[in-house]
Amino acid sequence: MAVFEKRSVSRKTMEIVTAFLTAGAGMAICYGSWRSGIGWSDMGPDAGYFPFYVGVLVILGSLVTLLRTMFLNQHEGEIFLDLKRAKPVLGFFLPLLAFIIVSLLLGLYAGTALYITGSMKWQGGYRGWISALVALIVTALFYLVFEIGFQVPLLKGPIETWLGIH
Repeated sequence: MAVFEKRSVSRKTMEIVTAFLTAGAGMAICYGSWRSGIGWSDMGPDAGYFPFYVGVLVILGSLVTLLRTMFLNQHEGEIFLDLKRAKPVLGFFLPLLAFIIVSLLLGLYAGTALYITGSMKWQGGYRGWISALVALIVTALFYLVFEIGFQVPLLKGPIETWLGIH
């Protein structure tokens, strides 16, 4: 176990990774905006005009972060994340990742119900039946507020189809 406790990620590494990730997001914004039109027409700016330049700013900010991190070395040797700090982060991130995957496969309502049940039970320490009951109530409220009240359809999957919720 002592070997795993010495493993860590440096702050410099994470700043470089973050710079590339945010630059990628900026490029995706620029590409999507370019497809929508980034010019200026008789009616004013096209739909992608302003988002395109926001994407450019994100890319420039990422480049500044990357250059500062690589050449100024102001955080040399600083640890960003070690195993002790990673456990609570993973305890939050992994259930959230599971929520996203389940929601894409089974629909948002099923994903929400399972996420709330799991979070209450394993992170909050509540009894299973209380967790499930709260999850069902919250999911039903989401349905009433979004689908009925605001008439905004949310992502549905096979369970909602089987229940006749369209």
